[in-house]
Amino acid sequence: MSLVCLEDFQAQAREHLSKSSWDFIDGGADDSFTLDDNIAAFKRIRLRPRFLKDMSEVDTRTTIQGKEISAPIGIAPTGFHCLAWPDGEMSTARAAQAAGICYITSTYASCTLEDIVTAAPGGLRWFQFYVQPDRQLNKQLIQRAESLGFKALVITVDVPTVGNRRHDIRNKLDLKRNLLLKDLRSPKERDSTPHLQMSPINPSLCWNDLSWYQSITQLPIILKGILTKEDAELAVKHNVHGIIVSNHGGRQLDGVAASIDALTEVVTAVKGKIEVYLDGGIRTGNDVLKALALGAKCVFLGRPILWGLACKGEHGILEVLNILKKEFHTSMTLTGRSLPARSHSCRHHAFREDELTSRVHPPLAGAAATEPRNLDSARRPGGSRGLRAPELPRNLITTCSHLHRLPFQNARHCQRQLPSSTG
Repeated sequence: MSLVCLEDFQAQAREHLSKSSWDFIDGGADDSFTLDDNIAAFKRIRLRPRFLKDMSEVDTRTTIQGKEISAPIGIAPTGFHCLAWPDGEMSTARAAQAAGICYITSTYASCTLEDIVTAAPGGLRWFQFYVQPDRQLNKQLIQRAESLGFKALVITVDVPTVGNRRHDIRNKLDLKRNLLLKDLRSPKERDSTPHLQMSPINPSLCWNDLSWYQSITQLPIILKGILTKEDAELAVKHNVHGIIVSNHGGRQLDGVAASIDALTEVVTAVKGKIEVYLDGGIRTGNDVLKALALGAKCVFLGRPILWGLACKGEHGILEVLNILKKEFHTSMTLTGRSLPARSHSCRHHAFREDELTSRVHPPLAGAAATEPRNLDSARRPGGSRGLRAPELPRNLITTCSHLHRLPFQNARHCQRQLPSSTG
């Protein structure tokens, strides 16, 4: 069967994997409301195209942290790729290098950092880091990643404890008995210890600890898991270089906002001072375009990468990425994205939230929706001089909102939708 969209890869990957492996990759926390809403939230956003523009040239390239990528699409950090394919993260790294995008390698990779770098020496890689209780181990691992050529340190902040993942509990999944996490051992242990007891994540990590991590590395630090303006403002205050708006793919706290719903709040809070990225719920090129229109500099894929890996190894990942890049190119063309001026920084061709899309929220029971109104504008931070990047047409976003708000600050009523793909 021909695989023509990401959902096709999802269906085939499920057939290739054991039940416990599939549940681990595709499952969420508790009732999986947030997991489902990550996808449903994109479906509530409508595109408003503009026509009669010269679309003979469409260039998807952009930059993240000053490095050029072929499209604003990257690979999010996910662990244990050997569950999906024997070569694990080495295959993932090769696919990312071939696609010309960024691969964020997980602390819980099933291959060593050295093997991953050797597999794709020319690829752009960031290192995702779960802070461990042992500071010396943290320092060794971060400096090792830096010496191997990783270009950024991504600290995950939304895991002071692991979310309640019912499928894994029912399946009695015990990764630490079955997988070898070579990077969470000292050099001596890596040579002698046959198995690793997974180190606990440090639940005491605080904002003031960031200065210590900044003191031990020259890498730009990016925080993954920010969902609110308050934390976004603190991130800027503590001199981090970027934020990934993320709810951990719905695998941590169930009931939080979908990533795309939290994006505008974060983008507005940082005021263009740092780059903002997004993961969670990206399944089509339209989704990529919507995220960029709401202020993301780049999106990152989690589960779809593992689906591609499970189906065809690195070739499957490349197919997934190429499908998404082609869809994104088509979406740009059909919405009338104009070419940016060659002589200005991409920063001056910011996406405006009131220019591209409209939001549709299902009304509360007994309450009618208001007429569409313009949202506050949001700008896309970042960019570099002379590099062409997508520019979206004007006057393309409106919203429908409720007459009545929920009694919780920043809460939004969302009718639960069960999409055909989850994750």
